Amino acid sequence: MKILIYGINFSPELTGIGKYTGEMAEWLASKGHAVRVICAPPYYPEWRVAEAYQGRNYFNERLNGVDVYRCPLYVPKSPRAGSRLLHLLSFSLSSAPVLLKQLFFKPDVVMVVQPTFFCVPSALLFCKLSGAKSILHIQDFELDAMLGLGMAKHGWLSKFLYAIESALMRQMDMVSSISDSMSVKAQEKSRYSVPAHVFPNWVDIDFINPWVQTELYHLQWAIPNQAQVVLYSGNLGKKQGLEMLIKAAHLLSEQNIVFFIFGDGVERQALIDYANLLDLRNVRFEPLQPYKDLPALMLLADVHVVMQKRGVADLVMPSKLTTILSAGGHALITAEPDTELGSLCSKYPGIAECVEPENLDQFLTALSRMLLATKNGKPKINMVARDYAMTKLNKQIVLEQFEAILQDLSGERVAIKPFSA
Repeated sequence: MKILIYGINFSPELTGIGKYTGEMAEWLASKGHAVRVICAPPYYPEWRVAEAYQGRNYFNERLNGVDVYRCPLYVPKSPRAGSRLLHLLSFSLSSAPVLLKQLFFKPDVVMVVQPTFFCVPSALLFCKLSGAKSILHIQDFELDAMLGLGMAKHGWLSKFLYAIESALMRQMDMVSSISDSMSVKAQEKSRYSVPAHVFPNWVDIDFINPWVQTELYHLQWAIPNQAQVVLYSGNLGKKQGLEMLIKAAHLLSEQNIVFFIFGDGVERQALIDYANLLDLRNVRFEPLQPYKDLPALMLLADVHVVMQKRGVADLVMPSKLTTILSAGGHALITAEPDTELGSLCSKYPGIAECVEPENLDQFLTALSRMLLATKNGKPKINMVARDYAMTKLNKQIVLEQFEAILQDLSGERVAIKPFSA
């Protein structure tokens, strides 16, 4: 097949959508498919263009068998409602001419990765001109996220935007998303007129495993003897609500616990300032670590935290959770019971602890209980989590299934078994 992937984020971004789009493109190319990607230069989660890519506008490169076409975009230092919309719109406009040039490539399938939804109109036009099949893969419902976090006003404007979103989705040949609840939401938005598939974010279960030695990592980070580690790794944005983690660290500051926060994002400096204001000596902020060190990083933690504000957890399945599960980590998740994360915890007892978002008392109680259980001899490896990753999130199985879906969409008929999470 000839596959054109159209989305704002791509390798070498280490976290979030870019990581998964990059791995998917490289895997498809390794299977003999001709894969091209139209994307922006790497900028996430730091919200600044990576140094190696600065000062360059349009340019091409080849990464692990994938032809990559980079397009310039506006990257705000502190994304707000207006600047974030301009950011997304700038990429859709700058990338449109590059997209049209791909008519000579004659792709069988065009896959738009959302965000950004602004790319959908030009992608639909391209598919009509080229005869390619279209698929919208939803990593994040950006409109819902903006409205849910108060980044846009409700009322007539939100109704208008939702109507446009629905109309455009109904023109796609297929939609997919990363969880059951998101797939159902996609079907609702398209008024059940477009086939929908679950295409979950995956994990390399052989690489991320619970049997990695971590002694050198303890020395590297100078972790005190007998200290317990609470770890957050990923984007430091508004929707994570990490202020509550800082408050928890403050309330537990007299105990032998180290709170590590690995990552970058628009809220990083505000969180550092908050920790400094409270004069916390038990909180450490560190950059994202190289991928090769990820297995050891996962095993460093006694408790992992996966945090999101109320009203956000139903929209996205955090990618960081897949690595935690594969490492057999013990995770404390903030999510409401009827969300995807809440359902995961109730459907698979023991896979993780789940508490109400933005409820400090519940969070602190659950965290203290988990740390005490570890101190009292609870197994370091959470086999419920590990078994789930091995059966449900196996990279090879997930990507083979999605390859079959793409082949079916393009006319190369194959037997497809629906993925069940």
